[in-house]
Amino acid sequence: MKRLIRRAEKTDMPEVLELIKELASFEKEEGAVEVTKEELMEDGFGSKPLFQCFIAEIDEIVAGIAIVYPRYSTWKGRVLHLEDLIISQKYRGEGLGSALLSAVVQYGADMNVKRISWEVLDWNTPAIEFYEKKGAKVLRDWDVVQLNESGIKEYLEQNESI
Repeated sequence: MKRLIRRAEKTDMPEVLELIKELASFEKEEGAVEVTKEELMEDGFGSKPLFQCFIAEIDEIVAGIAIVYPRYSTWKGRVLHLEDLIISQKYRGEGLGSALLSAVVQYGADMNVKRISWEVLDWNTPAIEFYEKKGAKVLRDWDVVQLNESGIKEYLEQNESI
C-alpha cells in the first residue's frame, strides 16, 4: 500500500465531507452535519481561509483528514486548534492517525505555536489512549461549553441590553 500525507486541495472537499459524516455517525450524531462541500471549499480555499486540512491517502484514496485552525490563548499567545482527526473505519490500524498527528504537530511547530489543543469524547477510550501514548495531556477536569446557532439567537434576544 502506498501511503501519503499531504495538504488538502479544494477538489478533496467532497471526500472530506464524507469523512466528516462518517465521524458524525460514529459519534451517534448523524443529523448534526450541516456544513456543505461548497462551504468547505470556500472556507478552506477562499480569499481568507479559515482552516487548514491535511489528507491521509492510501493508494490515492482519501482515508483520513485532520482539520486545524489558529487560535489565541490569553495565557500562551499563539495556539493551534485541531478540530478533528478522522480516519475512516476501514483504514484504522494502518498508522494514518499517527502520521496525521505528526503532520499537525510539525505544522504547529512551524507556526511557532505555544500549544496545540483539541477535544476528545470521554467515552472514546481508544482515542484517549492513542493521544496519551503520543504524549498529549487529557484534561479531564475541563468541560466544553458551546452555544449552537439557536442558542446564539436566543441569547441575543434575552440579553438585548448589551
